[in-house]
Amino acid sequence: MENLEINEKIRALDSKVMTGSRDLNIWLDGGYERGIITLFYGPAASGKSNFVILAACHCAKKDKKVIFVDTEGSFSIDRVKQIAGGIPEMILKNIIIFKPNSFQEQKNAFLKIEKESRSKNVGLIIVDSMTMFYRLELADARKKGLEYIQRVNSDLAKQMKSLYEIARNLDIPVLVTSQVYHDFLSEEEWISGKEAGVNVVGGDILKYWSKCLIELKNKNGKKKAILRKHRSLSESDFNFVIVDEGIVKRSWL
Repeated sequence: MENLEINEKIRALDSKVMTGSRDLNIWLDGGYERGIITLFYGPAASGKSNFVILAACHCAKKDKKVIFVDTEGSFSIDRVKQIAGGIPEMILKNIIIFKPNSFQEQKNAFLKIEKESRSKNVGLIIVDSMTMFYRLELADARKKGLEYIQRVNSDLAKQMKSLYEIARNLDIPVLVTSQVYHDFLSEEEWISGKEAGVNVVGGDILKYWSKCLIELKNKNGKKKAILRKHRSLSESDFNFVIVDEGIVKRSWL
């Protein structure tokens, strides 16, 4: 009986890829799940890029290739040096960076990713962020009419579907980030202290293809991750701080 339990724990760990943070691994019961998309969403300065860069560094240290689609200029060599302790060469040689400059270039990058994934020892794919160019494209589409809006949404759905299929076929995690926007509050609601609802840019499209949702918050410098959706874990909070070496748990008073 004891051996069966040990074997089950080993199998559970094999189904995860570590996050690069011991505290995060504990919170997520071993790390990020293979074969699915994990979505991080939150406002600016909430920690989205730090989560995915940390995961990229850890995976690259294991001599696995990491594909990093950087739409916001978020990938920082200085941050990699901090996490790596000043020896980033091995990490950097294992990270393949795509830097699209438009929604069309992002679509083209995903076609290249499918080919790269088949030919290289890829252990992780990251898109930071998935919706920056989508948001700009959608703003233009709204000036042209419903047909153009539908086309842009269809393109985003195809990109997410492509990532989901890569995750399943290669049995690796795919991490994507997205910005958020807040519901409009009336003057009465604002005066009463009501908090505006948070919405993911890309909405149901991103949520449908992502099997794990992690919301990030930053209130007065106090950062929190909230596990909103997971296939085997209940909703829970993770208070954290960002340090040179990565991300550590912190209990806010």
